[in-house]
Amino acid sequence: MVSDLKRVIDQVSREKGLDREVLVKALEEAVKAAARKKLGPAYDLEVSFNDEAGEIEVFEFKEVVEKVENEHLEVSLEEAKKIDPESEIGDSLGIKMDTDEFGRIAAQSAKQVIMQRLREAERNVIFGDYKDRRGEIVHGIVQRFDKGNIIVNLGRAEAELPLKEQIPKEAYKQGDRVRAYIHDVRQFSRGPQIVLSRTHPNFLSALFENEVPEMAEGIVSIVQAAREPGSRSKIAVTSRDGDVDPVGACVGMKGSRVQAVVQELRGEKIDIIPWDQDPAKFICNALAPAEIVRVVVDEERRSMEVVVPDDQLSLAIGKRGQNVRLASKLSGWHLDVTSESNYNRALKEAYESLLKLEGVGEKTALTLYQEGFRSAADVASATVADLVQLEDIGEEKATKIIDSALRSMEQDKDAEAARKEETEAKEETQVPLDETLGAAPAEAGPALGDEAASQEEPQEEGPEQGAVQEKANGPE
Repeated sequence: MVSDLKRVIDQVSREKGLDREVLVKALEEAVKAAARKKLGPAYDLEVSFNDEAGEIEVFEFKEVVEKVENEHLEVSLEEAKKIDPESEIGDSLGIKMDTDEFGRIAAQSAKQVIMQRLREAERNVIFGDYKDRRGEIVHGIVQRFDKGNIIVNLGRAEAELPLKEQIPKEAYKQGDRVRAYIHDVRQFSRGPQIVLSRTHPNFLSALFENEVPEMAEGIVSIVQAAREPGSRSKIAVTSRDGDVDPVGACVGMKGSRVQAVVQELRGEKIDIIPWDQDPAKFICNALAPAEIVRVVVDEERRSMEVVVPDDQLSLAIGKRGQNVRLASKLSGWHLDVTSESNYNRALKEAYESLLKLEGVGEKTALTLYQEGFRSAADVASATVADLVQLEDIGEEKATKIIDSALRSMEQDKDAEAARKEETEAKEETQVPLDETLGAAPAEAGPALGDEAASQEEPQEEGPEQGAVQEKANGPE
């Protein structure tokens, strides 16, 4: 019996992957709960596992006194000396109890406590195993479905692949193998929750890390990734070794490496882009194969105006704006793609509006435009200190330009107000529609009668009219 209990503890520890001390503590708590169930809360009990004897020992502690008032917590000196001859008044005497006396109900209670502690310990072990595995790719088997979410069996644990983390138009059935990215691990009272994802950009990066040996060696790395799952992705790659082409390393021989990733993502198209420290050059790479004519960078707003040839505009924007949207996600910059003709027209209009300001010549207008002042409104919102920093603009000239811009704004407002008043005046002078319709029948009566009478009278055909009609009809 002794060896059986120790063997069971060791076996459960190996199978469940639990610490032996955790099992022993759970066993002690279970037996203590069983003793409480049998004896009640009035007893002072202590339970411990004797590793040498391989058994659970239960001790009832009583204080040695001259006169017993509480038989559950006190024992007389005479009775104490029968158990331990060296007992004295005030000692705490531990009396070993027979666990067989606890009965069936107490044993069932002990079983429930043991099962509960084992489940808690197993949950903690699973959480400890997976909490540090965020960002890894795991393999599992589809076990069941729950309101669109997929429950995946990972072996020792179950994970959840939420509907929003699934690639669109991707279908699974029970028993299918699935490969996913550990997005998050959370601890709840019912146990750990492992959240998987197949749409996260890092899933794409992790797939390339598994396929490209240069990434495992640290030579090639993915700087950034952007995805529209199931449709298209872009990744920016760089190399620490000048002799290693990062794009070629990711593509592989005859495209073998990138094709393996594409197949895992069910045909999702992947653009591999060389990363560049210069944001403008990086955007040019990200918008390829479209040609870029000019890039206007606004670092304060982290935005860029990208100018492309007219025939390349749709190629740069992509289907439903997908190409420029992914390039914006990849770079972290707001992109405004425009055609060359639209850019030149806007440039001309802005340039002409600046030339109308007092004290602004061609050179000053070009300087203002290059610094981001595209209209009189932009200049009016600036301060003298802003314009003084520009080339060939002093304090007096800056004040003159701003005052002129403010006057131009006032004139525009007055003109707009005048146009609005003129429009309202025209609307007020127009006859209401219902009045016009009400007066029409009285005036139209005689006219309609005359017209009917004229239609009844025979019309004489003049010689010229007959000739024209005959010419139109032609000879029979």
